[in-house]
Amino acid sequence: MKKTGAWLVRYALEQLNIRHTFGIPGVHNTEIYDELDQSEVIEPVLVTHEGCGAFMADAVSRTSGRVGVLVIVPAAGATHAASGIGEAFLDGIPMLIICGGVRSDSQYGYQLHELDQHQMLAPITKATYKIASHAELVPTLFEAYNTAISGEPGPVFVEVPVNIQLDLGPVDLLPQYRAPQPQPVAQDDDIAAAARMLAAAKRPGLFLGWGALGASEAAIAIAECLNAPVATTLQGLSVFPGNHRLHTGMSFGPAAVPAATEAFKGCDCLLAVGTRFAEIGTASFGVTVPEHLIHLDINPAVFNVNYKASLSLEGDAAQLLPLLASRLRALAPVGRTDDVPALIARHKQAYQAQWFAHNVVGRVNPAKFFAALRARLADTDFVVADDGNHTFLTAELMPIHAPGRFISPTDFNCMGYAVPAVIGAKLANPQAQVVGIIGDGAFLMTAMELVTAKAMGVGAVFAVFNDGELSQISQAQQVPYNRKTCTELRDVRMEGIALATGVTYLKLEHNEAIEARLDEALAQAAKGVAVLLDVYVDYSKKTRFTEGIVRTNLNRLPLPTKVRMITRALWRRVTG
Repeated sequence: MKKTGAWLVRYALEQLNIRHTFGIPGVHNTEIYDELDQSEVIEPVLVTHEGCGAFMADAVSRTSGRVGVLVIVPAAGATHAASGIGEAFLDGIPMLIICGGVRSDSQYGYQLHELDQHQMLAPITKATYKIASHAELVPTLFEAYNTAISGEPGPVFVEVPVNIQLDLGPVDLLPQYRAPQPQPVAQDDDIAAAARMLAAAKRPGLFLGWGALGASEAAIAIAECLNAPVATTLQGLSVFPGNHRLHTGMSFGPAAVPAATEAFKGCDCLLAVGTRFAEIGTASFGVTVPEHLIHLDINPAVFNVNYKASLSLEGDAAQLLPLLASRLRALAPVGRTDDVPALIARHKQAYQAQWFAHNVVGRVNPAKFFAALRARLADTDFVVADDGNHTFLTAELMPIHAPGRFISPTDFNCMGYAVPAVIGAKLANPQAQVVGIIGDGAFLMTAMELVTAKAMGVGAVFAVFNDGELSQISQAQQVPYNRKTCTELRDVRMEGIALATGVTYLKLEHNEAIEARLDEALAQAAKGVAVLLDVYVDYSKKTRFTEGIVRTNLNRLPLPTKVRMITRALWRRVTG
């Protein structure tokens, strides 16, 4: 048979159960878009910027069983999308990028958009492919998809030259998609050794990252068996239920909330699952890890990089943790004998009380905002946080009750993530409420994607924490510099952005209006209306994370640099 490359792309995506693609059509991919338009199951979504399309695809992958797909033009489309591709790569999120390419049969050089995209994207993708014939197109897309979801997931790039899209070419058969086979699990002896090590511990603890997402039930069973406190990374915030009696919060060192800091004191054996011990999760490498560290991860390259493990378990947490839980139960360990849940509850209540007592007239207390929001969301609803001060407020003050219901840019740390990610999450989960927590600086980066939300009928709440600053950085500047350089935002009328993009605008200026405004915003979202909720937030009280990493980073500096910074800070306090 003979088929066009564009038809073969559509066939492959339908086989892969794709429901949405994201991107912008152009000279080098219009044939693919024409085929997608004829699909009965795939809806191509027009975005305002390919970077936002990548964030939407990322959110689809994080919040559903499907893989997010980009369909973009070469060169500028690929460079625009690179931020979202890089975020997916460093955060371990699967993504399939289908990109047009210049003609591969041309005698001419310097074609429009001609660029070695593979060399450019190699550092932020798991693999790249360039299609050379019609016969290899479907098998290559299937291979790319399986590469994206296998091992530690990540983005994979496939270039389809425009001549292959346009022309008819011979295809011997149309293969059916087959999912990759599960990888073999770690040796049973290693699982048994880990169980014995945990059973012998007097003060064990658990530290869970995004890689433990598919193993939440087993993690709960292990924690309860040991009466052990559980901390998470930022990305792994939803891996362990925030309303469980053994949940402490994000991280466990001096930059963590008091419940975590206190519960992990004297920890003599740590089970770390699906985490790289990266900078944010460890609060700038400020945690103290016990000698007995059991590190489980699907990617062996993460072992012993920042903290030496006494036992490394390579494999998928969804496979290994249930085995470990079973082994541990058979040993009937004593675990911690103190009342860990009471200690955690006491410190959580005291920390929330501190926040509730910190009120500024004419500003919204973030703790009261999150308490009201938590009371109004179902456990299965989604919270999407952007990058900034609001990220750590969310992590510390907004408990997430169900697996996968919180997403945020982490290791690549892209501002501008949340507006498009809210759209992607809502398209993938139309029955759930989706609420974005977005700093005003992050919002300004991708605000025009509200046009896409309006066009697609996305009913979601975009809560913009408006304080007129890039607050996470401005707070970090204030201590050493007594200056705020390029972190104060010009006055922006959020209402005008809502008017221009066609979404509903609501203003929240003080604590007394929190409940009414949230009720109104969520009711509108439930009717399919996109709502820009302008929250005049109070950022004057710092999170434990912000306070902690300032100290940690200072302590890590060489002595001469430390002395210079402290001297400058003191001098500027005097001179202004």
